[in-house]
Amino acid sequence: MTELLAPAGSPEALIAAVQNGADAVYMGFGDFNARKGARNFSDEAFRAAVSYCHLRGVRVYLTLNTLLTDRELPALAETAKRACAYGVDAILVQDWGVLETLRAVVPDVALHASTQMSLHTLSGVREAARLGISRAVLARELSRAEIGEICAQSPIEIETFIHGALCMCYSGQCEMSAVIGERSGNRGACAQPCRLPYGWNGKADGHPLSLKDANLAAYVPELQEMGVACLKLEGRMKRPEYVAAITGIYARLLRENRAATKDEQRQLAAAFSRDGFTDGYYLGHTGNAMFGTRGENERWPEEWFAALRAAYEKEDLRLLGVRFDAAIRRGRPLTLTARDEDGHAVCVTGPVPEAARNRSLTAEDAAQRLRKTGGTAFTVTQCDVAVDEGLSVSAAALNALRRDALDRLTEARCALPARRIGTFSPPAPVANPTVAPLLTVSLACAGQLTDELAALRPAMIYLPVELVKEIDLTPFLPYTRFCAVLPRIYRTQDEQPLRELLAAAKAGGVSAVTVGNLGHLALVRDSGLALRGDYSLNVFNSAALVFLKEQGLESATVSFELRNEQIRDLQKCLPCEAIVYGRLPLMITENCIVANSLGHRCGEMPRLTDRRGAQFPVLKAYGCRSEVQNAKTLYLADRDEYRRIGLTYARLRFTTESAQECAAVLRAYLGQGDYRPADFTRGLFYRGVD
Repeated sequence: MTELLAPAGSPEALIAAVQNGADAVYMGFGDFNARKGARNFSDEAFRAAVSYCHLRGVRVYLTLNTLLTDRELPALAETAKRACAYGVDAILVQDWGVLETLRAVVPDVALHASTQMSLHTLSGVREAARLGISRAVLARELSRAEIGEICAQSPIEIETFIHGALCMCYSGQCEMSAVIGERSGNRGACAQPCRLPYGWNGKADGHPLSLKDANLAAYVPELQEMGVACLKLEGRMKRPEYVAAITGIYARLLRENRAATKDEQRQLAAAFSRDGFTDGYYLGHTGNAMFGTRGENERWPEEWFAALRAAYEKEDLRLLGVRFDAAIRRGRPLTLTARDEDGHAVCVTGPVPEAARNRSLTAEDAAQRLRKTGGTAFTVTQCDVAVDEGLSVSAAALNALRRDALDRLTEARCALPARRIGTFSPPAPVANPTVAPLLTVSLACAGQLTDELAALRPAMIYLPVELVKEIDLTPFLPYTRFCAVLPRIYRTQDEQPLRELLAAAKAGGVSAVTVGNLGHLALVRDSGLALRGDYSLNVFNSAALVFLKEQGLESATVSFELRNEQIRDLQKCLPCEAIVYGRLPLMITENCIVANSLGHRCGEMPRLTDRRGAQFPVLKAYGCRSEVQNAKTLYLADRDEYRRIGLTYARLRFTTESAQECAAVLRAYLGQGDYRPADFTRGLFYRGVD
């Protein structure tokens, strides 16, 4: 049976989810989850929540799916140990250092790859399985065919979102909130800038980044048939009544293996929508029909929500069936065996019955007393009583026998598994390099590669792998090395063409390749090229560097959300690189936002305008996707700090620059010129993020 996974952003939402049919809930505990704005759970509340869920047969998944610094990892390890001791069923992760830590400290707890890990190919899922991950939450942008293909061949469970808010950017790859607002979506503090007005031609007169909520209620039987293990509902920031509403509807659909009726679709829309819903990604249809906003005057359906709240607060809607077998025999202690529907069985004993002075106890009388389970999570589905004639048992004794049996059954259902607990060991200290970093450059188009640029001898030139075939690298090889950049986002069917492009790139003089996604490892492992970790791996701590070294990488690019001091303090078991110049990438989107508004203009770099007049260039990405660049250019050539924090490489990221500008920037960073962008920023190098 496919699992229904519901959000529990608060204790009230947890009750709403469980009482309305969730098979599992996902929830935060402490500070390390992707929804810091949710109420989450204190220590004791989390322990009580796990017991509440396990008593009712509901699994609990802990969200530890954010990027963490070295200073935060010890507290993360302690949080995981406590959650393990409380009986949590699985932990969702994004950060490679968190993965490394959890495998050491809670080796017996199942790990799930969060959608923040950006898994969108079969190879990525297989790599996750190789690392011991038991479930992968797929990117929300995949189509039904792509989900089905992965399910059919995946060695681990597949989970997919079926209802709720959609991020415009691929999860785990969005930097817009971090870069323009210092609130990192990768650290649970997204400010949702995609919901704000934007436009083209200098006007912010629309909402081209605001997607409607997903609604796949019409495809529940199909998703079950293709083998999706878990259907996930989004909404940890929404009201408990909303959780009750959507959970109840989807629970019925799963239980009855059917699509939603028109009335149920109306109820889903009444609960929350942004100008309706979309199934565009699932059907493989992108475009303007997928976009919508929430009107300022729209209100929650308070009357319906009040009825839902009254129902799950007033009584237990999810009673557990229990069978009683009681024996009341002369001269022997009372016995009561309780069995639940999941195979748990307990037997308790009571006092020896007395001889009846007046009316003898009947089996019907005893059964009536034993069936009184009000105020508990149980209901008696069958009660068989064997009683000898002429005996008397007090009501208090039968009540105590029933309470004892249900208490013991509760203990059996909530019993904690035997689990090992490991020790957190921070990565071994590594002395920082003391020399200034070598400069590398990344190019976006063939015209940026010139004799002038190569003659300045950058240590490495990064080129998109699909671009390499257009360029004869031979004249430049005496001056520099080349690295092929694999696309951050692609599809399973793209893997063979990408392997062929890599082989051609190697034959043409390329000596290295970037790894920017877990799925890339399968593409590059036997390529014979040096492996360089790219920024999209979101390297945030020293443990992540240890993990990447174990995967065979020879260098790693650290997250540009880190402050310079945080980069300095990394234990660099791998040579580290940081982006020190360029327009930082804010979003990569499956929807081509240019085509949606302006038509196909692949040879251009149109600029998206926000309500303050800032203009964000939009580049074409592999597969006709869009990549939004920051409005301002990161510039650090006039600062020395990046040269003194232990970097081996410092990257200049060229996107909108002309060939002449590329060379001028490189000269400035070499101390041979005074180029400075007209509108620049220091990025997050000194500020960091929440």
